[in-house]
Amino acid sequence: MKELSLNILDITENSIKAQATLVEILIEETEQVLTLMIKDDGCGMDYDTVNKVTDPFYTTRTTRKVGFGVPFLKLAAEQTGGGIEIQSCRQNENSAEHGTVIKAVFMKNHIDFVPLGDICSTVITLIQGSCEIDFVFDHKLPTGEVTIDTRQLRQVLGDVPLSSFEVITWIKEYLAEQYENVK
Repeated sequence: MKELSLNILDITENSIKAQATLVEILIEETEQVLTLMIKDDGCGMDYDTVNKVTDPFYTTRTTRKVGFGVPFLKLAAEQTGGGIEIQSCRQNENSAEHGTVIKAVFMKNHIDFVPLGDICSTVITLIQGSCEIDFVFDHKLPTGEVTIDTRQLRQVLGDVPLSSFEVITWIKEYLAEQYENVK
């Protein structure tokens, strides 16, 4: 993929399909390293699935025989000298602490580092397309932090849906303003 934000969108779609009610997208950047973590409280994966999920010829989908989301993320991280870790706990194994955590580390100074891309559009697409799910987005940069938590928005908005035009427009402007302040 041409930018990491597309990988984030793809991986987060897996969380949505896993019936997550909360998805956290956490990015921490230093001058040399970008660490991406996607955490969800979905149904989780068993041990065998966790070990197979980085194989592009393994998928749980019935519509096609390949699954490229996690393998592409792994490849993108490893090409920079980084790597990927996946932890998961099935809901029937631990009803309180179930879900999946995918952590990828990228070396930003490597020639094969793929830029983050349009992360604001990714976050907006996720919120608008899955407005029944809560999302936490937190991007820590050397110059500051950009964050949004839909749980807080719900408290303020009450019955106003997150997918409404006015709310999505406000989220877009809010994220853009935060990024402008950390330049």
